[in-house]
Amino acid sequence: MIIFKDKITDDEMISDSYDLKLVDDIVYEADCAMIEEGVGDIDIGANASAEEAGDDLADEKIKVNNVVASFRLASTSFDKKSYLGYLKGYMKAVKTKLQEEGKSDAEVKAFESGAQKFVKEKLLANFKDYEFYTGESMNPDGMVALLNYREDGVTPYFIFWKHGLSEMKV
Repeated sequence: MIIFKDKITDDEMISDSYDLKLVDDIVYEADCAMIEEGVGDIDIGANASAEEAGDDLADEKIKVNNVVASFRLASTSFDKKSYLGYLKGYMKAVKTKLQEEGKSDAEVKAFESGAQKFVKEKLLANFKDYEFYTGESMNPDGMVALLNYREDGVTPYFIFWKHGLSEMKV
């Protein structure tokens, strides 16, 4: 299994156990699902006493996104202006990391132009549809993953910046 970590914060963001799809060689999309988590029915094998009514446990199951729960992502919020300000700093940090890793100028330029195109054509055009999640450390300099829903309006999926992730084999 491969776990993808944020290059800036080292937070675990996603793994290849989710069906990852590379889009435009810039972002990974990962379909996710809403799951129930929490206390379910607990059967200890005993019958309620005849004199006392059985204790009713509150049903504490809640629906959570499986990626959010698995990687302990934290919800955050942005308006368009503050997100663009964050993104400018984040992309600069990723560019620096790519250069430190010895990536060629052509690879760095491809990242920059691809990211700009993705932001203009896909992200800003549907900005109001996205939810934002940081890694477990909630470091404001790290990656902010984007949550949206497929055309069916039911299936959630996450978007992660490919060049902002490093692979760790487990």
